[in-house]
Amino acid sequence: MAQLPIALQLFTLRNETKEDFLGTLKKVKELGYDGVEFAGFGGYEASELKAFLEDLDLKPFSSHVGIELLEDNADEIIAYHKELGVETMVIPYLVPERRTSKDDYIKLAESLNLYGKKVKEAGMTLCYHNHDFEYEKYDGEYGLDIIFSQTDAELVQVELDTYWAEYAGVSAVDYAAKYKGRLPLAHIKDMADTSDRTFAEVGEGTLDIKGIVVAVQEAGAKRLIVEQDVCQRPPLESVEISIRNLKEILG
Repeated sequence: MAQLPIALQLFTLRNETKEDFLGTLKKVKELGYDGVEFAGFGGYEASELKAFLEDLDLKPFSSHVGIELLEDNADEIIAYHKELGVETMVIPYLVPERRTSKDDYIKLAESLNLYGKKVKEAGMTLCYHNHDFEYEKYDGEYGLDIIFSQTDAELVQVELDTYWAEYAGVSAVDYAAKYKGRLPLAHIKDMADTSDRTFAEVGEGTLDIKGIVVAVQEAGAKRLIVEQDVCQRPPLESVEISIRNLKEILG
């Protein structure tokens, strides 16, 4: 199994980046990550941040961007990402009022096709990232499947959050296979062996990380993205444990 590049979703280090955005990026590189997935840019101009990342040899693989931001100012946001050198823009979340019905998901799909076309024209890819709520069924179909059945696979692709699939009772391995060829990114996270099934460092929990990584790679994933939504340890310690364990698991 080829070793895929490993990125860190910077939401995990949201407090650290607020205090020292560039210094945190340096630490991420020092821990052995190949790239990052952004969740905001610390107020930096794209050209300035791009130069800093190039000096670090840390790749701007992807970025989470709320759909509301695209609705407000798509052209400027897409231009920023293009200048920075981001490969993939990702819609990360739906507020509750936008996911109450099948029609809501169909309307969302229409928007995703629109912005996916704009993103593709700029030389990037648009993905949608799941939580657990998209696995609620409407007329026997998961909300997430409604999104992907109603969107053009050339315009809207899959960033599978494997933790949230498993949390919803869905096999991440099986779900990855379902979207083979449409799944360039995967969030690799682990689940604690606790009653609330909270987040754990990769390799410290109950999920079959190696099996999941094999599955997403077979589905076509090009990047693995480590994330831990909530850390019980200092977050920098958690992300260090995660990448060390993940590299050991992958051999």
